[in-house]
Amino acid sequence: MTHITRVLESEEGTVQLARVLAVLARSGDALLLSGPLGAGKSVFARAFLRCFCGNDALEVPSPTYTLVQTYEAPAYTVSHFDLWRLGGPEELEELGWDDAREGIVLVEWPERLDDLTPPDALHLVLSVDAQGVRTVRLQGWADRLDEQSLSPRFPA
Repeated sequence: MTHITRVLESEEGTVQLARVLAVLARSGDALLLSGPLGAGKSVFARAFLRCFCGNDALEVPSPTYTLVQTYEAPAYTVSHFDLWRLGGPEELEELGWDDAREGIVLVEWPERLDDLTPPDALHLVLSVDAQGVRTVRLQGWADRLDEQSLSPRFPA
């Protein structure tokens, strides 16, 4: 499985990474965003959705209270899940998880998926250290993601 770690020099680095991955995304994909509060999960999701939907002004509210927000993009439907408040994976059926998997899903707090974690998902672990340095560790998408696919558009 592909493992790539990058330092995100600024919030713009997170935005740029999201744009690169939006170009690589396709139907059936799951992007799983892990990390503590303030690590950049929502910044990533917002930038990904704006790029994928082709609308830089797209309103992207946090799905913290609704648990899921759905966006109709030109290519596929994208569902943005925030599972922080999810009682358990059995509640995903009520949220339309199975139908959402036909498009693209962005999942914040994917640890709550348990056995429903897609085996072919792209895992992004965002972190920030005591000095404020942000990093991301990517795992998955071995058929699409490598150092070269990130290098020209996403400098280390």
